[in-house]
Amino acid sequence: MGYRTPLESRIAKKTTRAILEFGMVEDGDRVMVGLSGGKDSWALLEMLHVLRQRAPIRFSIIAVNVDSGYKEYKHDLIRSTCATRGWDLRIEHTSIGEVMDDLLEADATPCSLCARLRRGVLYRIAAEVGATKIALGHHADDFIETLLINLFFAGATKAMPARLLSDDGRHVVVRPFVYVSEDEARLYTKEVGLPVIGCCCPVCGDLSLQRQRMKRLLMQLEREHPGVKASLLKALGNVMPRHLLDRRLNPPHVRVSGTSTAASDSGPSTPAFALGDDAEAGGDAGPVDAREPGEAARVIPLIVQHAATRAAGGSGDQGSATRAALRESHAGETIPVAE
Repeated sequence: MGYRTPLESRIAKKTTRAILEFGMVEDGDRVMVGLSGGKDSWALLEMLHVLRQRAPIRFSIIAVNVDSGYKEYKHDLIRSTCATRGWDLRIEHTSIGEVMDDLLEADATPCSLCARLRRGVLYRIAAEVGATKIALGHHADDFIETLLINLFFAGATKAMPARLLSDDGRHVVVRPFVYVSEDEARLYTKEVGLPVIGCCCPVCGDLSLQRQRMKRLLMQLEREHPGVKASLLKALGNVMPRHLLDRRLNPPHVRVSGTSTAASDSGPSTPAFALGDDAEAGGDAGPVDAREPGEAARVIPLIVQHAATRAAGGSGDQGSATRAALRESHAGETIPVAE
């Protein structure tokens, strides 16, 4: 059975590639799709539905919508659309919108905090519905924009992983649209006739937000130098640890041909390591000491995550619940909103 359109065929190939390369979906999985009602999450849900009918493995899908509590939000339209297409759906009503002001730090962006809060809710629901994978609709542009945001505003070289194991080891988050562009997701949602529903957040679409600024920058660069975005996405999978300044990846005192270099600067000594990319960092972490506990330990695993996946054989009340969700969310990642 062929695909309905060339666009669907192209997105299906890119999604299948991501699923196979990062071991996102396995036989017997119950995949929970985070459905916001935006173009990206609708496109992902439709594509997984299409692929499920053709895949050589068996897996089930359930959509979960986290209602942030805004009065104008059209969760009824989401419910009726899923019912019409025969998709399992659960809607979770929360008070995220009401508590945002109380929890938002002075230098934090509301979109990132909202995404972290909703992520915590998704983790809780995943356990309740028996989901083995949580699929989010972040596309290639989201990966690239997150990289630039962290580089420009956070002083960190990171984006987001295509496959993420939660800190407690209980949940696996996957992003099958890592190779799909935002334009492709938008066109596909329109092509299959799914309704795009806004999140109703007061700051949604604010052009002053960092992510919107990165979008405009990338649009300009892509016009001037076609292929820039593809190059940035490729760079996320082509990391050269020895060419970075992170001393956890490049210890300043290493053993060379049996000789350990002597420390000329004052300060804690660093143990000698075997020369090579597999050296583990230790000792003085320098400027990274201020990072949250546990974050440093995640740096190297994220870099080798792709290789590790292959080696493993894998292709109370609403207010309290919301705060608990924040504690459960993945604090080491800058999370964009999956539309």
